[in-house]
Amino acid sequence: MNDAEWLAHRHVEPSDAIRFVAVPRADHEGAPFLVDEALQQTPRDHRDVSIATCLRETDRAPFGMIFHSAFCGSTLLTRALSLPGLAMGLSEPVLLNDVVGFRQRGASGAAVARLADVALRLLARRFAPDEPAIVKPSNVVNPLAELFLSLHPQAQALFLYAPLETFLVSVARKGLACRLWARELAARFAPEGMFAPLGISFEDLFAQVDLQVAAAGWLAQHRLFQRLADKLGPHRLKLVDADQLIAHPATTLPGIVAHLGLRNDDALLADVIASPALARHSKSGEAFTAQDRSNAYREARAAYASEIDGVLDWSRKVADNAGILLDPT
Repeated sequence: MNDAEWLAHRHVEPSDAIRFVAVPRADHEGAPFLVDEALQQTPRDHRDVSIATCLRETDRAPFGMIFHSAFCGSTLLTRALSLPGLAMGLSEPVLLNDVVGFRQRGASGAAVARLADVALRLLARRFAPDEPAIVKPSNVVNPLAELFLSLHPQAQALFLYAPLETFLVSVARKGLACRLWARELAARFAPEGMFAPLGISFEDLFAQVDLQVAAAGWLAQHRLFQRLADKLGPHRLKLVDADQLIAHPATTLPGIVAHLGLRNDDALLADVIASPALARHSKSGEAFTAQDRSNAYREARAAYASEIDGVLDWSRKVADNAGILLDPT
């Protein structure tokens, strides 16, 4: 319970327990996401502990959360911040996805809040006393952002987003699998009422082209986080433009480090700014500089220009009607 290298990995619903899996710190570097597929590459010991015991033996501790719009460098940012003496990043722990699934299967509000509370308590455990945890949930968790931040008022959060045009280029250039991902995400958002404020029904989503569905998901997330930022204030929730982060890390990262309440140390901050993670592809780990990214996006933008331009025009109208700022920062 006091060792963060025992990752709180899954909710064992039938026994009201949390499954812990042994994941040494060094193994986090090789796993883009803390999902079963990545963790099962190495045989791992596990233990199940009742939620009652977990709640009794853990307290709420300060930590950071990086919510994101997808395809915005959130994995790279989490890795860059994962420095001994500064922080430890947890990239898309499945336990938080389990909270969403538990809710969508009909669990009571109190039961969902209890599971969300214990999940964050466990993920906030520190690998070292001077290293707050930085938890980066997957997109499916975003509808519960307000619940998480209300349960843990000591948590500092940011919403990292790719501007809409950049996001659409990403979806287009990644091909059919990514277009399918956009539809799967929309299917997870719809039961949470994410599209109703946009005037988009589930039937509308079914009739839309792939990039429209992707844009609708982007707009729904932005509406959520813009309103949550207004409610909580900039001291709790900061919105960060990923294009600015990638193009100007030296001027953007200090504000992120300060906002997340991390150690104010010039040497550590210099290491974050110079992190090799920022010049790699988040999934493959291969070299991928800001210029490489710019070149790839420019080629894809030209190839899918007609489709992207049409969806952008449609998105602006939806955003205007729903009061969503396409450039909130």
